Amino acid sequence: MQRDYIYVGIIWLVLTFLGELLLPGLNMLPFLASEQGATIDGAFSYLLIMAVPVFSFVIAALVYSIFRFRDRGEGEDGPPIKNNNLLYAAWLFVTGGLAVSILIYPGVVGVAELRENNEAELVVEVVAEQWNWSYTYPESGVTLRNTNELVLPVDTAVKFEVTSTDVVHSFWVPAFRMKIDAVPGEVTEMYVTTSAVSSTDDQFNVRVQCAELCGTGHANMRTSLTIMEQSEFEAWLAAQAQKNVDTAVASSNQ
Repeated sequence: MQRDYIYVGIIWLVLTFLGELLLPGLNMLPFLASEQGATIDGAFSYLLIMAVPVFSFVIAALVYSIFRFRDRGEGEDGPPIKNNNLLYAAWLFVTGGLAVSILIYPGVVGVAELRENNEAELVVEVVAEQWNWSYTYPESGVTLRNTNELVLPVDTAVKFEVTSTDVVHSFWVPAFRMKIDAVPGEVTEMYVTTSAVSSTDDQFNVRVQCAELCGTGHANMRTSLTIMEQSEFEAWLAAQAQKNVDTAVASSNQ
């Protein structure tokens, strides 16, 4: 039995080495467009690195046991396996230590990083309803009702004030790695600092998507997102404000 432990340990070390060696070359994360998303991606990568030794140990023990203790047609039970208190204690110590360590980092540390900067340069009010999104830029007096596009400036700290008029929705931008529930009668807040010029046409994950099952039109409750340079955003915002003025004038003349 001692020899079996040694063999499993060797296989485990080899698999762990290969896993940690190959892991950095795997590009599994989608396009990123926010500073907060970098923190979340870092947490994901760290958890993946920590998971490799645990996963490789399970695979090593399982595969070795399949071949070492397989039924060879003798028709008899194998020798009994006696308790190994040292092995149990080691397993509990290692797994418990891993659990505590990830609770601290990226758990507590990551949440603190996401909450450390709650100062916004731009406020966007978001209203969800079955099955549309509406956006208001209160500082400019611009409101886009049931629109198919949200526009933001790059390198800007944005505060989203989110609510709903009917059922619970969830405001989610995959490229930001952030989401927040839209709750009827309440205003929830989400802070995001945009970090890349992009649009839904270029990157499908740069979009607003409802992430809470909200009825038959849930899957289609999304809008395009465009992140542009600050000067372009200001020109776009001025054009939208002028449209609102023209619409108001036309309505008053009727």
